[in-house]
Amino acid sequence: MGQVTSLFARKVVGVAGNAVDARAVLDSVGLDVDGSPDPKHMLDDDDYYSMIELMAEQMDITPLPLVVAEAMRTDEYGALGLAWKAAPNLLGSFSRVARYWRLWTSVTQYELVQTPRGMLFVQRREGLRRLGLRISVEATMASAVSLGRQVSPRPFSPIEVYFRHPAPDTIAHHEAYFGCPVHFGADRDAMLLSHQSLSEPNILGDEGITAFLESHLDQELAQIDDTPALHTQTKGEIARALSEGLPKMGDIARRLGLSARSFHRRLAEHGLSFQTLTEETRREIATAMLQEERYSLSEIAFLTGYSEQSAFNRAFKRWMGVTPAAYRKSLG
Repeated sequence: MGQVTSLFARKVVGVAGNAVDARAVLDSVGLDVDGSPDPKHMLDDDDYYSMIELMAEQMDITPLPLVVAEAMRTDEYGALGLAWKAAPNLLGSFSRVARYWRLWTSVTQYELVQTPRGMLFVQRREGLRRLGLRISVEATMASAVSLGRQVSPRPFSPIEVYFRHPAPDTIAHHEAYFGCPVHFGADRDAMLLSHQSLSEPNILGDEGITAFLESHLDQELAQIDDTPALHTQTKGEIARALSEGLPKMGDIARRLGLSARSFHRRLAEHGLSFQTLTEETRREIATAMLQEERYSLSEIAFLTGYSEQSAFNRAFKRWMGVTPAAYRKSLG
């Protein structure tokens, strides 16, 4: 079971106002309506999703994740929020999230992926796409846009936004908020961001403050559990095994000194899946090798565990939206 910061729960209930019984809703996750927000106070993710579903019985929550995002403030995220604000540009801000996500959640991973059209900010969250999870995913993505708008000197909007789950009855609220096309039923939860918007200097960007805050965040990250280590070790073993073909979970578990059952349980506890980590590893190796002209496409296919180049081409187009050859050409 994963965890999310109680800050999100308080914010969701707060923006709902009189539309819900705030005391009863917060009490359902063990929070006192009169208590002070504490981003380090964590909630079980299932409890958080159930809380959102309880709110859905009392109000129309379609626009709720967008209203929540609009109310989010960088200072509410503690040192991480300050690091976001002090980063030299939005690329630095989003990079902080990709690096320090474990400080406020163990159910969601964030990643920046370079594409020919711009940078993808990817949100990875496993689990049944129940209503509470869907609303949480939307609120998280919208909050990233809200925080970006707070620190950017120019109007900021993504190029496109993608959600894996089906669309609500209307997407007008979402497209108006994000200021771009919003695609539901996609193959990932992500936002496509332009290189130009990411390179704009932040209003309060300060490299000295950034360095200090990153040192503090690194210390906090070192004090929490072994998710980064498990994540990194697993992907490392997958990478080493790929040249022999697609690795099996049992084989990787043995390389890590674990039984397959224990390995699966530990991954699940941290919101990870072996399939997702394998896909991430293959994509990262492929995109890195495509930057090196000395590797042929067939070699890259082989070294990422594909027996046929056609299968590699299909997988790469699913990941990046273009073929490996087109991706390599765009880098030149």
